[in-house]
Amino acid sequence: MNSLCNGNRRFREIERSIPGITTRMLSKELKDMELNKLVKRTVYPDTPVLIEYEPTAYCRTFGNIISEMIIWGREHRKMIVEDKV
Repeated sequence: MNSLCNGNRRFREIERSIPGITTRMLSKELKDMELNKLVKRTVYPDTPVLIEYEPTAYCRTFGNIISEMIIWGREHRKMIVEDKV
């Protein structure tokens, strides 16, 4: 999801931005996210066919939750590091 929020729209762009993900796994994840209304898939009938993905407005509603998790994770990491010293 982070890749999409950072502006990557096409399958290969998304794939290249996620180290270690397989084509099969990314395809499955995008399908699951589309089913769960987190991603909108748009097909343009050009030659070759162009498919783009974008986060939905609903998907963006959990941005604050992710930010809070990042803040918590950083604080937790500090606590762990300080306990080792």
